[in-house]
Amino acid sequence: MNPKKLSSRLHALIRAALVGGFVSFLVIYMIVARPEYRLFYSVVHTFTPVAEAIGDLLTWPVRGTGKIIKRIHNIAKLEKEIEELRAKLSTANANRQECDVALYENQKLARELGIARQSGFATIIADIIHDKTALHHETFLINRGTDDGVLTGMVAVSFENRLVGIVIDASSNFARLRALNDSDTNIAIRIAGSEVYGFMHGNGLMDPTIGFFSDHQFQGTQGTNVITSNISGVLPSGIYIGKIKNDSAVDVLSPADISRVMILKFNTTGNKYR
Repeated sequence: MNPKKLSSRLHALIRAALVGGFVSFLVIYMIVARPEYRLFYSVVHTFTPVAEAIGDLLTWPVRGTGKIIKRIHNIAKLEKEIEELRAKLSTANANRQECDVALYENQKLARELGIARQSGFATIIADIIHDKTALHHETFLINRGTDDGVLTGMVAVSFENRLVGIVIDASSNFARLRALNDSDTNIAIRIAGSEVYGFMHGNGLMDPTIGFFSDHQFQGTQGTNVITSNISGVLPSGIYIGKIKNDSAVDVLSPADISRVMILKFNTTGNKYR
């Protein structure tokens, strides 16, 4: 028999005997001495901090990885919010640029066409309370009258500064206005941005007709702006009327299409009331 194998088996038997003897001694000690588990408490109090330290050491990679993943998630969420804010800011800047361009174009057009700025007039806000259409005639009523400063000859414009009608009769609390397509309408007009003058006549239809006397060869093209002229000494110049639809018709605003107007205060010579 190999002496090394015999020695190894002998050592194993000795270790097993020592372990078994220690366990037997511990059991007998607990039965006889009844140590109230002080020994176990001591062992637990000693072992627990060591176990916690070992556990923390072993689980540190997992906990660290979890924190890193959470931070990555928060960073991704923050980057997404930043991108959304950038998109909103870009949209707001684009809208602002469009508004600036529109304002500039509007100011430029007003300068080029000589369209009057209605903000220069004192105004009276009124509601359209009734419109009346008869054969070749169209008039409408507003809920403001002489007590509010409304006088015969004044004009009503929309909130887009477009001519709607002319005051033909006013009582203390109401006024009656003639629409632009009424057959009695006869307004001195001018082609905006030019020195071409003429008159616009109502005919009871939706689109009044125009005729030119300063340039008989002039042919109005579709989309050309028409404004009031002061050559008759009745209306102030530069109030926007509408656009030419064809050679002789103008697209005007009907009182049936709106509910409120602004009365521009001026006298029959076109001078402004303050």
